[in-house]
Amino acid sequence: MSAVVVALSSLLDAQQVWRGRAAPASNGERSAGAQPTGWAALDAVLPSGGWPEASLSEILLPLDGVGELQLVLPTLARLSRGARPVVLVAPPYVPCVAGWRQQGVDMRRVEIVTATERDVLWATEQCLRSGSCAAVLAWPQQADDRALRRLQVAADRGRALAFAFRDRRHLANASPAALRLELEATPRAQAWVRKCRGGAVPAQPVPLACASLH
Repeated sequence: MSAVVVALSSLLDAQQVWRGRAAPASNGERSAGAQPTGWAALDAVLPSGGWPEASLSEILLPLDGVGELQLVLPTLARLSRGARPVVLVAPPYVPCVAGWRQQGVDMRRVEIVTATERDVLWATEQCLRSGSCAAVLAWPQQADDRALRRLQVAADRGRALAFAFRDRRHLANASPAALRLELEATPRAQAWVRKCRGGAVPAQPVPLACASLH
């Protein structure tokens, strides 16, 4: 756990402006529909017109590398222009720096936290709760309803976007996430909205571009 503590300490110490608190929602920085996904077709079917504010979005995959990062890169590019960093907790692949830059991501605002599998959820929760992060992405292998609920609460407290990338076998289990998307790579790249807080679940999938980045 020491490696995780060091990484988190470095992250928080470096963010002197946003030391442990987020801007209040009333200051105009955030409003309804202020978190567009960057995919017009997806925004059109989501109740808030984008990612749910200060909430957990669960993205279910048939396997790693089917376009899950391509899905969130427009959001990461937008957030990386802000005051708070984007944090990746124990990603399965090292981000392609050149590719991310081409997509508009300011890599100076991207932090990677090293954590063992047993510490991924803890590290993710601490980053979200701190109020120092614009978004936190994690790839937990094991996460029950209680663990996911803690991430949802932490995202709300820290006013951050939380993304949990998980195997789609977990679709059969209930989830406290405000949004659940299931990605498909074949026969075409598309996303099924399996749960969206505040609105009806669309009956049809949302088509996505085929390219994927790691």
